Amino acid sequence: MRDDDTLLSTPGLEFGSGVIGICDICHTRQAVIVLQKERFQLCVTDFLNKTFVNSKATPGRPTPPYRSERVWYLTDATSTGKAPAVVLTPTKLSKHPTVLITPDIYGLTTTTLDAAIRFAREGFEVLLPDVGKTSGVGPADHLSLRAGGLFGGAVTVTGSRVQHLVRLYADGLRYLRGREMVDPARTGVFGSSYGGSLAVALAGADRQLSALALAYPIPVRPVDFMKLVTAPILVVRGSGDRRAAAAVRQLEAAAGRQEITLETAEFPGVGHQFLARDLRAYDLAQAEAAWTRVLAFFRARLLPAPPKPPVKPAAAPAPAVPPAAPASPAPAPAPTPVPGTPA
Repeated sequence: MRDDDTLLSTPGLEFGSGVIGICDICHTRQAVIVLQKERFQLCVTDFLNKTFVNSKATPGRPTPPYRSERVWYLTDATSTGKAPAVVLTPTKLSKHPTVLITPDIYGLTTTTLDAAIRFAREGFEVLLPDVGKTSGVGPADHLSLRAGGLFGGAVTVTGSRVQHLVRLYADGLRYLRGREMVDPARTGVFGSSYGGSLAVALAGADRQLSALALAYPIPVRPVDFMKLVTAPILVVRGSGDRRAAAAVRQLEAAAGRQEITLETAEFPGVGHQFLARDLRAYDLAQAEAAWTRVLAFFRARLLPAPPKPPVKPAAAPAPAVPPAAPASPAPAPAPTPVPGTPA
């Protein structure tokens, strides 16, 4: 039986979004993502280690050093007063720095899941809002984001629909900071494409962010809004992505006017959405290089410095020995008389 046959018989299936179903690898009913082109249903635990039907690998893989759960957090951005999300929590018993992912309105995609799993493996507590399943988010938000980006060249972050999503993510960030075993003082935000523009809008409203990582973002307007962003920024983009290049120029101009730490990384031969595993633009080598750069940026900004090894105390110097007194000169011996010599 093909994987298509299994998925197509699932009632109420929605491709490209999170659903409650049976994972095709671990066979556990939980929050899963349905890949659009691969037509495969996976939980976040087995997303990177997926096993296809024709594989000889035994279903069920060892659990990585984190756990995932589906949660509902309180927010006034929805009519129900709550919004769904997926949380990835490291199993290490220590205070975890946090990362919020700001997805586009499509919800749980391959890029956002890839980011969440990579961050969790590094020791970050990750919140991934499932906007595809959030009440009140729909075509109006889609048009608000795309209309400005496609026809105006930039996303209007002060628009009502964009601010609606920003409130949704701000409430998610508040919930994330309030979870047990997290360090609320070390918080980062990641967004890609239009989600990157939403991450910029969120960073302008939250001055306590420690890091902001963007993958091929869309420019924002008004330009003066960038004055509100204070967190250090990293932008990764492809050399063939003109919209992301315009966003980088905008960020560079803002960094020149104020003290903002801005890092950029350009990857040759790729364009927009080169991190999306299920799209034609995906490039494995450049995507891995980009993820390496993003992880290094978050580690430097969010993870505490490792404790320094104890320094061995220096040995106390030996007490100085006073010089010995010079010895008295010995008396010269008496001359030995020679026989036969007159006295």
